[in-house]
Amino acid sequence: MTTKRDRVLAALRFDNSLGVPYQLSFNQGALDSMIAHTGDAGFEEQAGSHLSITSLSAPEVEIRPGVFQDEYGVIWDRSGVDRDVGQIVGQVVDSLEALKAYSPPAVDHAWVRGQAHALSKKQDGKFHVAQLHFSVFERAWSLCGMENLLIWMLDEPEAVRGFLGKITRRCLEVLEASFAFPYDCVYTGDDWGQQRGLIMGPPLWRAFIKPCFEEIFASCHRHGRFTAHHSCGDLRDILLELPDLGLDIYQTFQPEIYGLDRARQLQGRLCVWGGISTQRDLPFLPADDIPALVARTVAAFPEGGLILAPTHSIMDDVPADNILALVAAFKAWAQGQAS
Repeated sequence: MTTKRDRVLAALRFDNSLGVPYQLSFNQGALDSMIAHTGDAGFEEQAGSHLSITSLSAPEVEIRPGVFQDEYGVIWDRSGVDRDVGQIVGQVVDSLEALKAYSPPAVDHAWVRGQAHALSKKQDGKFHVAQLHFSVFERAWSLCGMENLLIWMLDEPEAVRGFLGKITRRCLEVLEASFAFPYDCVYTGDDWGQQRGLIMGPPLWRAFIKPCFEEIFASCHRHGRFTAHHSCGDLRDILLELPDLGLDIYQTFQPEIYGLDRARQLQGRLCVWGGISTQRDLPFLPADDIPALVARTVAAFPEGGLILAPTHSIMDDVPADNILALVAAFKAWAQGQAS
């Protein structure tokens, strides 16, 4: 019997003979709405996603109602409109002197090992993924501020390299602790893109960010793990460099940025996780048009190499009927029953 893990592994070999794997995630508002709409408290699990994702990051601490502190000491205010990511309060690294002197927090090895062990013990037939949130660039700007980081990349490059190096070494320490247990893939998260182009531009990405991920992905491959990376936005300037960087799966592939024709350039080189636009299509199309949208996306990857997914967590602006149509279409393609 074909498992969901089998289907993902086939996609990574650019083989679609076992069907098309898929992944679904929801923000809390959308999930609450679907549970209310369907009357099924287990709606998310019943949707049938193929990946089982476990975070290696230590849990946040709620320091006051709606306000949370992460393991790096960054404070996130989720008491307002944005209750998923939130707004950063203050800066942990508030000066160039603080940047140069910065030391990351100690890794909680017991927590990381516990998370990786629990992931390895799951008997769900899924592709098992360990996630590192806010890996390098995002972690850096969350500590010192986006504007400061970009300015210091230009004005204080050695200080920034030292800062990013410390963050990268901590990531590697987390991963080394997790590698004591078997699982399939490491999933890093670092938004490099904006709607048009890279936030920092290709030269600065190559100078500062690329070396960090070369180390991270090389470590993953040495330990027999696949690599997946999330970056929203437009990575066209560097997209074809990612396979040589050591990346196996790119998440998320936004068709409103790349166009589905871009898939031809990636065939045999880079597996894609995404393809269904949450910005342009999913909230706005009639539910009857969703199966054709999914079919067009699959057709762009005739040799496989696709993990179907919305380009971001489904938000609460997506109608319930569209979500149900999406789940049905995804299931049909996974089972080889769609055309």
